[in-house]
Amino acid sequence: MNELPSIEQIASCVSGYDPNALPVAQAQEFIARFVTPVAAVESIALRATLGRVLAADVVSPIDVPAHDNSAMDGFALRGADLAAEGDTRLRVVGTGLAGQQFDGAAPARGECVRIMTGAVMPPGLDTVVPQEFTRSDGDVVVIPAGAVRTGDNRRLAGEDLARGEAALTAGRLIRPADLGLAASLGRAELPVRRRLRVAFFSTGDELRSIGEPLDAGCVYDSNRYTIHGMLARLGVDAIDMGVVRDDPAALEAAFRAAADCADAVITSGGVSVGEADYTKQTMAKLGEVAFWRIAMRPGRPMAIGRIHAAGPGSKAAVLFGLPGNPVAVMVTFYAFVRDALLRMAGAAPEPLPMLSARSAEAIRKKPGRTEYQRGRVVRGADGDWHVSLTGAQGSGILRSMSQANGLVVLRHEQGSVAAGERVDVMPFDGLV
Repeated sequence: MNELPSIEQIASCVSGYDPNALPVAQAQEFIARFVTPVAAVESIALRATLGRVLAADVVSPIDVPAHDNSAMDGFALRGADLAAEGDTRLRVVGTGLAGQQFDGAAPARGECVRIMTGAVMPPGLDTVVPQEFTRSDGDVVVIPAGAVRTGDNRRLAGEDLARGEAALTAGRLIRPADLGLAASLGRAELPVRRRLRVAFFSTGDELRSIGEPLDAGCVYDSNRYTIHGMLARLGVDAIDMGVVRDDPAALEAAFRAAADCADAVITSGGVSVGEADYTKQTMAKLGEVAFWRIAMRPGRPMAIGRIHAAGPGSKAAVLFGLPGNPVAVMVTFYAFVRDALLRMAGAAPEPLPMLSARSAEAIRKKPGRTEYQRGRVVRGADGDWHVSLTGAQGSGILRSMSQANGLVVLRHEQGSVAAGERVDVMPFDGLV
């Protein structure tokens, strides 16, 4: 078994690594190097694989389609029989139906076959003219000049998939169309990676769970519900461990229990510089953890590392220590944690789609950090996309995130934005 690279080893591979002023792109590179996929594989029923990660290529055992067939209802003919000028007249000598092979004699020159969509092309015929382009004259079909060209409306054997070709590749998140594709190859089961297990909890003496009395100075914990929703979109097994007080023994017990039952652990709160709690100390005690100040807004403080269930050599889980502010939790999750969890699940993450939109207002921004502003994107009367910010952008204002339908992403080197200038927007549709 290969030993996992240490934080120091990975840091040495990231150019200009500085944990006190880490650009977003470097943090993403670091995390991509740090996490490894789960190894366990299981074979499950095709219908149950939706949203799972494919563990091995699905190779087609057949040509798809298996035979040349018609893409239209019409008449199958030889392209060589089409007249160069004027109408073409062909005698109809039979009918080809979907699911049935044409069983008549091979059509001769000047003959054609009435054919349905999906029916196997009769021998020697290579073109289909749609029935609406023709007219009948007894047992003769008349085809106007230029209605079709040789090869039109014919699907070739293997043009979708050739025998031995990979229909689906390992690392793919299985989607509805993939179920149909696998079914078309006769696959009743597929090999998938084991579901990733992710434990999460919030830290802080001021936090209360829903249903508990709200004492003076206390707030209800919203982060666990937000994290639960984001994890649900990824299809992992999420383990909610509640709120953990700022007590060394309680924190250590929570971290050890989380590392014992999960592949990854997500915490919110307790990673900021100068916080009067024990979370950072406990993280460092139980494993190998790096504490970052990332050049971003919101979400500057973050921790990344591995923690052990019972001590060195025991089972370890990857740790993501997120900020405590509600919006910062969401932004750091989508900037860093989402792709990391997909990699741990065995998937090959694709870059999140970006929409180019015109800013409805000026946005102040200093170069040297990446900023994520909450915005609402609409299609304007000019047909272009336009985005407006959803009010105050403080990292604790969750309402403005709820009102948004995307994040305006202002890049590390970018400065202030003028009204009407184009900006990148990460849409929430399909994401949050």
